[in-house]
Amino acid sequence: MLRADVVMPGSWALRASLASLLLLLRVNALPSVLYRGHLERSNERPIIGILTQECSPSFLKHGKSYLAASYVKFIESAGARVMPIRLNRSDEEYDRIFQSINGVLFPGGGVNLKTSQYSSIARIFYNKALEANDKGDYFPVWGSCLGFEELTYLTSGKILLVRTNTTGVALPLNFTSDAKDSRLFKDFPDELLRHLATEPLTANFHYWSLSKQNFRANNKLWKFYKVLTTNMHNEVEFISTMEAFEYPIYGVQWHPEKNPFEWYNSSGIPHSPSAVKAAYYTADFFVNEARKSLHHFSSKEEETKALIYNYIPVFLGGSSIFQQVFFFD
Repeated sequence: MLRADVVMPGSWALRASLASLLLLLRVNALPSVLYRGHLERSNERPIIGILTQECSPSFLKHGKSYLAASYVKFIESAGARVMPIRLNRSDEEYDRIFQSINGVLFPGGGVNLKTSQYSSIARIFYNKALEANDKGDYFPVWGSCLGFEELTYLTSGKILLVRTNTTGVALPLNFTSDAKDSRLFKDFPDELLRHLATEPLTANFHYWSLSKQNFRANNKLWKFYKVLTTNMHNEVEFISTMEAFEYPIYGVQWHPEKNPFEWYNSSGIPHSPSAVKAAYYTADFFVNEARKSLHHFSSKEEETKALIYNYIPVFLGGSSIFQQVFFFD
């Protein structure tokens, strides 16, 4: 059974439940078993790989694949560098990339979860991450929006999403009782957690969601992931934040990178001080996870050639939901 007593926004129990959550977050702020062996080693120059994906028809005039620049800025804001993970590379090259980077991010987008190049490459890195972590080689994985959905497919082997049409909607987070033990939220300031629970600080741009009902019904999912937050839309309760029990694998259905770095005119992207802080603490958490990975490039020259700095983003302004985009042939 899913161990998650959901706190509903606006209910009389919200303040008491959240206060308990915050207290327990502090009490349980000791290192988990997952961190054992990594506390004394730190990589101060982490590089995180971000998957590219196939261009939609409106983007094809710029290139064959793309990466929204907001994901790059999101990672850089917390002190890491970025390598774009290109499409249509050999298995040998993807293996070299995995051994060179310190974590991987599956970004949002609109490609197919089963048949796209994005999904194929995500599967490669997901499986490599599981294998590496099983051997004590720490390697974190993060999925946002489409990346979150891809993680649910990779773990369960099934598409379990339901239609919610939650696009352009900012929502507060409904913390579950399991959030008290979470790695993700334990270092968030108490005040920020209160804001996340009571204010619409998370940007949602997804038509499909993983319902709590479908999550509970799938043994592979509920045995693998701890649900940290949910949300409600049109009477559907869906999973919005999760982390794996035994692996440094994390997924959010929302978009932390949009709050500080995307300026598409939508009420679904909050830009308040608390919304920007939420983005920073989320990025800071994942980059700190990447610092526990000791992977590295074989040479300084190879590292330099791989970084995102070798590419120039295109400013799309009002013609796209993205301010800047990196395009690749």
